[in-house]
Amino acid sequence: MVNFIHTIQESPDSDLILTIGFFDGVHCGHRYLVDYMQTIARKENLKSAILTFWPHPRMVLQQEYQPKLLNTIEEKLERISQLPIDYCFQIPFTKEFSNLSAYDFMKEILRDQLHVRHLIIGYDHRFGHNREEGFDEYCQYGKELGIVVTQAPVFSIEDKNISSSLIRRLLSKGDVAQAKNFLGYPYTLTGEVVHGKRIGQSIGFPTANLQPNSPIKIIPSDGVYAVKIVIQNNCYTGMACIGSRPTLEKDGKTSIEINIFDFDHSIYGETIQIQFYEYIRPLCKFTDLQELQKALELDKEQVLFYFKDNQQNA
Repeated sequence: MVNFIHTIQESPDSDLILTIGFFDGVHCGHRYLVDYMQTIARKENLKSAILTFWPHPRMVLQQEYQPKLLNTIEEKLERISQLPIDYCFQIPFTKEFSNLSAYDFMKEILRDQLHVRHLIIGYDHRFGHNREEGFDEYCQYGKELGIVVTQAPVFSIEDKNISSSLIRRLLSKGDVAQAKNFLGYPYTLTGEVVHGKRIGQSIGFPTANLQPNSPIKIIPSDGVYAVKIVIQNNCYTGMACIGSRPTLEKDGKTSIEINIFDFDHSIYGETIQIQFYEYIRPLCKFTDLQELQKALELDKEQVLFYFKDNQQNA
């Protein structure tokens, strides 16, 4: 069980092996890094820990640029709680904190307060003021401070180095299947079901209109997707349409509409979770509702075929 610590002053009186990162998505690369750290922890009889932050550093240092993320803080901590580590230091990221040099960070925070004896660096990770220094400098400072510094090997899938930024790019292109492979789980959106115009109901495809709970999460690109829907701990199959509804609307506003198969309950006002599995097709403007209905029937067939053909991964 992971012990969460929210101020570095509450550090346990144990020698630690530790790695640092924002851990957005807590994806396969992060889990590989943690497993690598755990192997060393057992050999050296050290407690294992990660040091992570909230909010994202760019949200603090570049307020004109607010990045979209893979996880809310609650989702991130829930996924970290499932990692095989002893401690997670979840601390606020501030401008004052960002001004620490790498040396001062290693001395004042890692060594003096957290009792770090071994520091694991991800293959592309940099820390300290303006991220000016890298692995060679960390090794030099570590020798001075009594901290062993090790760089973890690169983790890749299909010759791609797995990173949060790569997964964000995949979602922005609608490639939710590859994003799922790299995350190790389907990307999710959680939100409240709100009232729509009920046009889908008139053609046999009633939809739940989702208002996402968090404005910071990435919305996959416009299109139709094969999804699973979690409602009150029950899981259903369905399809989601993201976009401006070109056949029905002229205002260009993006909506997220979910058709839940074999489901006829009213869920207005309820919080549901959408899990994205596969991109089905781009949005199209149809000539009339009858043509739209035929397209949705084909979409449903394709979604059902996908889940039948991928039962072990759904």
